[in-house]
Amino acid sequence: MAKRVTGPEIEKLIQLLAKVPGLGPRSARRAALHLVKKKDQLLGPLADAMGEAHRKVRICSCCGNVDTIDPCTVCIDERRDRSVIIVVEDVSDLWALERAGAMNAAYHVLGGTLSPLDGVGPEDLNIRGLINRVTGGGVRELIIAVNATVEGQTTAHYITDQLQGLDVRITRLAHGVPVGGELDYLDEGTLTAALRARTTI
Repeated sequence: MAKRVTGPEIEKLIQLLAKVPGLGPRSARRAALHLVKKKDQLLGPLADAMGEAHRKVRICSCCGNVDTIDPCTVCIDERRDRSVIIVVEDVSDLWALERAGAMNAAYHVLGGTLSPLDGVGPEDLNIRGLINRVTGGGVRELIIAVNATVEGQTTAHYITDQLQGLDVRITRLAHGVPVGGELDYLDEGTLTAALRARTTI
């Protein structure tokens, strides 16, 4: 059994940091040590920022984004084309698409994908909210931007079925060869998807 070299407060900090995606136990120890060494410059301000975020962060009641206001900054932006909704699995996907700056549309965060094996059904996701937004009128296109996984495909098909008969165009993100990608390095699934989604030049 390893000997404890720090007090319980620092051990708790390490354990909590280890739960952050991308940080394992070793990375968490390094991060905690760095924070403790820079107590005044980093640890104090970080603790204040985290406390303020804990008090102020809200889930947007319209799209499911994370912000300090409800409706969120994206939903109240008058410059956005609200007739187009991009459907994503998670807030991180919304942020990634915003960083790309490819479209100035509205969003809808599902909060995951359908996964019967994991006990995740339609009632566990924000699908009802999406259907209500579409049936409320004013939406001409729904872009389903979920991951190209079995669960993502299942979720996309379920949403499409639920919106059957409504006057809304439903599209999906293109899947296949990434920009700058070399065919020799791509897996068979990606190559198959690229061939099936081929376009006219």
